[in-house]
Amino acid sequence: MSYFTFSKNLSPSNWTLILLPLLFLALTFLLILPSNIHLNPLSSNCSSSTSTSSKSLSTDTTKSDYRLLIGIITLPERYERRHLLRTIYSLQTYNTATAHVDIRFIFCNLTTREKKVFIALEIMKYNDIIILNCTENMNDGKTYKFLSGVPALFGDQPYDYVMKADDDSYIRLDNLVESLKDKSRVDMYYGLVMPCDKENFFPFPPFMSGMGYVLSWDLIEWMAQSDFGQDEAGGGPEDMWTGKMLNLNEKGKNRYDNAPRMYDYKGPSPSNCFRHEYITDTIMVHQLKENDRWVETLDYFNVTSALEPSKFYHIE
Repeated sequence: MSYFTFSKNLSPSNWTLILLPLLFLALTFLLILPSNIHLNPLSSNCSSSTSTSSKSLSTDTTKSDYRLLIGIITLPERYERRHLLRTIYSLQTYNTATAHVDIRFIFCNLTTREKKVFIALEIMKYNDIIILNCTENMNDGKTYKFLSGVPALFGDQPYDYVMKADDDSYIRLDNLVESLKDKSRVDMYYGLVMPCDKENFFPFPPFMSGMGYVLSWDLIEWMAQSDFGQDEAGGGPEDMWTGKMLNLNEKGKNRYDNAPRMYDYKGPSPSNCFRHEYITDTIMVHQLKENDRWVETLDYFNVTSALEPSKFYHIE
């Protein structure tokens, strides 16, 4: 029997008996269902999902005291290093009420088909890469291109601080976040002051080591508008150039030297003012250019101590 045949055989009284219970259930649902219960849609858009290591390390929606952007200067072909850094930083924890931290990998234009395809996959997965319109270089304006371009990229949601870091630097985010919370938000320049040897001072004006330094947002905006930066970019090592730009224009008056908490990996080399043994309250270790240095550093800070035993892997 079809639906239409069945419906024609029903009398008005029978329809009333069917519809009244349904109407009662609908009214009960509307009146009794608590207002704090939300029903999720049955379908979802897969493209809206995010990886924990991509768009932001801060997944807490609570408003943070300040916002920090970390730009890691690297090269397109360093796939393994980016994978390592994403893993390390996604496993770190810090006080999200203090800071909202975003991490981006920075490099110049892609020059091969392989890079264009492989890095397109990275962007689709992690969305944490910025490709600058420049020819790949280390000391020919790449850092300036990044720093001066930040306001155009993020001006709708400005940060309080912007950090430039190397891809051979290990940042301990919890210590960095706590260290920054009481620092000035204006005209601020933060890092490891070089030259750091006051007894054997060599003839350079003070600047922050290129391992990683932080600038306040107003300095980033100033760099984007300054003709000096465009004229002088590429005039030597990028960290010295940044210091020179600030010094000559009397900028970055609120300076914070983080020695000895920011330092180079020591290894067998003799200790000095910027290279020494690990310390517990480290903010950054630099010069981790080989994997064995990363292993030694991560072991010292017990990074894998939270790994629980499992029948699915055998690690001695």
